[in-house]
Amino acid sequence: MTDPDAALSRHTDYGAESLDEADFGGDPLVAFHSWLTEAAARGVYEPNAMVLSTIGEDGIPSSRTVLLRGVDADGLVFYTDRSSRKGRALAAHPVATLLFPWYALHRQVIVTGDVTEVSDAESDAYWASRPLGSRIAGTASRQSQPIASRGELESRVHELEVLHHGDEDVPRPERWGGYRVRPWRVEFWQGRTSRLHDRLVFTRDREAPGGWTIQRLQP
Repeated sequence: MTDPDAALSRHTDYGAESLDEADFGGDPLVAFHSWLTEAAARGVYEPNAMVLSTIGEDGIPSSRTVLLRGVDADGLVFYTDRSSRKGRALAAHPVATLLFPWYALHRQVIVTGDVTEVSDAESDAYWASRPLGSRIAGTASRQSQPIASRGELESRVHELEVLHHGDEDVPRPERWGGYRVRPWRVEFWQGRTSRLHDRLVFTRDREAPGGWTIQRLQP
């Protein structure tokens, strides 16, 4: 059995792979897409998994892992039940941070931005692309709400499976949809030898988005 204290005291050298300002263009979303593609090519498990951090209605921060489902010039997109804890938090404070922890590559990207709901058409299109089982589960579960037992949830799923037997048309619940994070800060982090890590941060004016500025931070 691995000694947890030994794990806490272990020191790993992160290597010599570096970040150089000259290697990045002027758009961090283009650079992010390149890193995401490389993470997938290098075998990172679930490279689109990200830690989403929000501020709750009570002002308390919370984090959870969700999956990135789209990235383009307008931002990064994910989908969820909007009546969930995260959905209520985003309704109260429409701003979020996304953390992509690519440990195997000694890399991470941190994206902070304002959040808006995607259109119904976008949500419908993504919902229709999901496997039937996922659509039934998304309809059966009122995410983040208490439930008496696992059996009660499985009973709801079974009822929907019977209802939609032989029918692929499971309508998207009104409460379910997507969000787009429109970034105004993107940090690229590369682990280096002796903890002299590279950190490059892109920022822009969140009130009047224009061009990006890039700055190196000390580790």
